[in-house]
Amino acid sequence: MAPPELRYDGQTVVVTGAGGGLGREYAIFFGARGANVVVNDLGGSFKGEGKGSQAADKVVDEIRSKGGKAVANYDSVTDGENIIKTAIDNFGRIDVLINNAGILRDISFKNMKQQDWDLIMAVHVKGAYKCARAAWPYFRKQKYGRLISTASAAGLFGSFGQTNYSAAKLALVGFTETLAKEGFKYNILCNVIAPIAASRMTETVMPPDVLENLKPEWIVPLVAVLTHKSSTETGAIYECGGGHMAKLRWERAKGALLRTDDSLTPGAIALKWNEVNNFKEAEHPQGPGNAMELLETAAQLPPSQTGEKLDFKDKVVLVTGGGAGLGRAYALQFAALGAKLVINDLANPDPVVQEIQKLGGQAVGNKANVVDGEAVIKSAIDAYGRIDVLINNAGILRDKAFANMTDEQWDIINQVHLNGTYSCTKAAWPFFLKQKYGRVINTTSTSGIYGNFGQANYAAAKCGILGFSKSLALEGKKYNIFVNTIAPNAGTALTRTIMPEEMVQALKPDYVAPLVVLLCSDKAPTPTGGLYECGMGWFAATRWQRTGGHGFPIDVKLTPEAVVSQWAKINNFDDGRADHPHDNASGLQRIMANMENKSKGAKKEKKANAEVLAAIEEAKNAKAEGTPFNFDEKDVILYNLGVGAKRTDLPLVYENHDSFQVLPTFGVIPPFNAAAPFSMGDVVPNFSPMMLLHGEQYLEIRKFPIPTEANLVSYPKLIEVLDKGTAGVVVMGTTTKDANTGEDVFYNESTVFIRGSGGFGGPSKGADRGASSAIHKTPKRAPDAVVEEKTTEEQAAIYRLSGDRNPLHIDPEFSKVGGFKEPILHGLCFFGISGKHVLQKFGPYKNIKVRFAGTVIPGQTLKTEMWKTNNVVVFQTTVVETGKLCISGAGAELLGGGSKL
Repeated sequence: MAPPELRYDGQTVVVTGAGGGLGREYAIFFGARGANVVVNDLGGSFKGEGKGSQAADKVVDEIRSKGGKAVANYDSVTDGENIIKTAIDNFGRIDVLINNAGILRDISFKNMKQQDWDLIMAVHVKGAYKCARAAWPYFRKQKYGRLISTASAAGLFGSFGQTNYSAAKLALVGFTETLAKEGFKYNILCNVIAPIAASRMTETVMPPDVLENLKPEWIVPLVAVLTHKSSTETGAIYECGGGHMAKLRWERAKGALLRTDDSLTPGAIALKWNEVNNFKEAEHPQGPGNAMELLETAAQLPPSQTGEKLDFKDKVVLVTGGGAGLGRAYALQFAALGAKLVINDLANPDPVVQEIQKLGGQAVGNKANVVDGEAVIKSAIDAYGRIDVLINNAGILRDKAFANMTDEQWDIINQVHLNGTYSCTKAAWPFFLKQKYGRVINTTSTSGIYGNFGQANYAAAKCGILGFSKSLALEGKKYNIFVNTIAPNAGTALTRTIMPEEMVQALKPDYVAPLVVLLCSDKAPTPTGGLYECGMGWFAATRWQRTGGHGFPIDVKLTPEAVVSQWAKINNFDDGRADHPHDNASGLQRIMANMENKSKGAKKEKKANAEVLAAIEEAKNAKAEGTPFNFDEKDVILYNLGVGAKRTDLPLVYENHDSFQVLPTFGVIPPFNAAAPFSMGDVVPNFSPMMLLHGEQYLEIRKFPIPTEANLVSYPKLIEVLDKGTAGVVVMGTTTKDANTGEDVFYNESTVFIRGSGGFGGPSKGADRGASSAIHKTPKRAPDAVVEEKTTEEQAAIYRLSGDRNPLHIDPEFSKVGGFKEPILHGLCFFGISGKHVLQKFGPYKNIKVRFAGTVIPGQTLKTEMWKTNNVVVFQTTVVETGKLCISGAGAELLGGGSKL
């Protein structure tokens, strides 16, 4: 059975920049799949010059000629409210916004004019903000919205000659991550794509044979999946092009933690540089490190080796926003090492200037606004005749929920942070080039990297600074101009508005300053292009991680349904194929490699079969790293309730009862999210999660009594893959051990049937593995025991709390896509209920094996019929209301001894 077609009937989709290229493809696709489409296009050139209505009208005519519904809009995206008004006036609603409009103004940084910067910011960043801001109230009111922002490899990794474009494109990442967080509770899902496609923009920079395979229609199916009502993905970043798709996320090193005292010096950090970049114990966070925990740990460490003392004699250092907080801490450390300081501060630089002078150092003040970079840098040239180090630190906050954000709040944050950083660096650049020496530190924020509630403006500006830095580092490198970016966590006048006072006092700016000094020295272990989170005596590098993704053959038309079929593989960071792209070349590597991926009929199929069989053998030998699972009495009670325990079943719901216990079927829970050392898409052909059926489950209890709290680790392993012709069968075994003693606690075998994934030449019959592969036949006599139990309508919702996050069991929209009228009960939930019935009637068991035969709707009644033959209880479970089996061929091998219930 083919997966259902993704449709958008009755929904309204707004596509900006839809007169050609990628935007046109979006518009035509959504028009063909039942949506009302607003085709926005200003009709200008790819450089942003001129305007006209012809481009949009042509696309509208094309959609209408095929029976679709569409209207044109000719406004600039900076007038986003007019674009959204067109949707409301014509169709009464807006469901999907695709921010696609864009222009290019590629030029080296030294030759960049203010207009080249401003135009790119206006179209890409302000335009995306204006359209999203206008759509937001409608999204919130209807509790539904899908938003796509368009980034690019240039933004993610930096690109020579594109500092403006890189800044704009990464600004959209911080912006969208914030919208994803703010929109989530209103069912507004916001994602970022970084497409590479042939268009008027890329025609200027790519050869024709490459462009031929980078058709815009390769991008549309990904956007179709992300904007569909069945999607659950939000705050994610995808790269796509030429048939290849992969997901990206931030990865943060464990980092170095140093004692927060006088021994925390730039030299001390240099000695720990391997730890700063230690990604062996990386995390994939959604926000900053745990400041107070790190601070407390740092305070207990012994003093650090202070390392080499740095010398900044005769170096001129300019610090923006240097009158207080972080800026002051930087200035004092540089002055102590012999540097000459320029303290820029719009409020009052004088107290810090005097502080430095009293300590015998040299310093001058500057009160210019950072947006006027030339006036800022002039002070350094006037006072000292040169500038060596620029620290872009000035900042302000205007936090506001996106629904209430004003254009003024948006503009001033982007002016001060992003444009101010650009302007000061632009003014310093000619001096750096002339002296073939320069050091720049730019200040981003974890709010920019990960997004943060109420900071859409700040996150955009701060992530934009990071994109700017990535490209600037590439341009400056050959001139000995090094650029790094920090995301500091410190108590300052800025953070005082959002942090408790005791935290502001504890997070001293002095704990950030040594890293800044080290990066500006000639002894920086990694000279340029870095991103570091820091504060609390903790310093950690942050980088991209990318899934291995999936490459579709480039000679077969790609559909959204095909993308859905490979969704698990596209999103899988844990199958051993993930990498860490760091520049445009490594960013585009997989897209370019997929150019050779062509379907060649039978010959290709044979090769594919051989590849599948080889992949199966490789996967069987792969060893899992182990996924921790910690549980306590609360989790035990939750699980017991999830499989129907009542308030009167005290041994199951009251932790102080003498016989408090967890039901044995709890053993299926620890492996739930355990990371397998292989990917399903590698061991069967044509894998689609929508074609997957959980066929059988075997559970062996290896430790008695089962603990009611423990720290466990689960190790999944591929047991076998069978070829059933039209379907593939995958058996995975998971051993769950006690993390402290190393002894086995549970062993699970899970068998899944994947329709449409057979025919690869594998064995059709599985090995005999004793109890785990046994099939139990019910005797031809009356059962020895029967238990009936009505499930509650909340059963699926409660069971989810034990770790099942599949929307199929809670979201009616999602279950409809799966072909069910309403959410269904998880198979392992009614497995647990049946296992409870066996325990109640016959006592504890060593192992239990079931075959899933049908579905259960919460609220239906389950009837478990049981036959005892020797030491095995054979059983089956029927849904009373329908008379159909939901569990068949099941058996449990008894342990001996009575039940504790």
